[in-house]
Amino acid sequence: MLMTWAIAGTYMTLLGVLALYGAHRGFLLWALRQNRAMEPQTSDTPHRRVTIQLPIYNEPAVTRRLIDAVAQIEWPADRLQIQVLDDSTDITSAIVDQAVAQWVAKGVGIEVTRRSSRTGYKAGALAHGLQSATGEYIAILDADFVPGTDFLTQLMPHFTQGVGMVQARWGHINRNESWLTRMQAMLLDAHFVIEHAARHQSGRFFNFNGTAGI
Repeated sequence: MLMTWAIAGTYMTLLGVLALYGAHRGFLLWALRQNRAMEPQTSDTPHRRVTIQLPIYNEPAVTRRLIDAVAQIEWPADRLQIQVLDDSTDITSAIVDQAVAQWVAKGVGIEVTRRSSRTGYKAGALAHGLQSATGEYIAILDADFVPGTDFLTQLMPHFTQGVGMVQARWGHINRNESWLTRMQAMLLDAHFVIEHAARHQSGRFFNFNGTAGI
């Protein structure tokens, strides 16, 4: 009898949690529909100095792709600083050095920063990079991202009065790779298209996702 009640209690608790989650998603959809006509404000401010931080740790398969993509972002060269924050302990460091050297030879303002220890992990690397950052704005991109050349020209105009952060939507290179990647893409799309949009358009707070934003 005790086991039966334990199972029933667990079952009802899970149902309650799912019901709350469903109600929350329903509210977000309602908020999105009520405020769907709202257009984001943009400004015509001149090009500001931006520092792009690339925190990397033992990611040899995607590091070169990231550096090549960021080095081709369209922004005035004298107002762009790219920091490769490399905490790697494997061949990734050699890949970083080769890629950075090639882009520096082409006149791109990109530099490598390394630490003696991984204190604080990614957050520690970002904080360490801030000590030598020269940008008024800080953009962050993880190693598995591939920003388009218009990344800054699309996001920077949204910094109007009172705006402290602009979050970009995530895309998916391998969406159709398997059923798992399709499920992950669907969940992330819902997060950005529904949750972020509904919160922003209804004047509510929404969080920075830790990457692909300024």
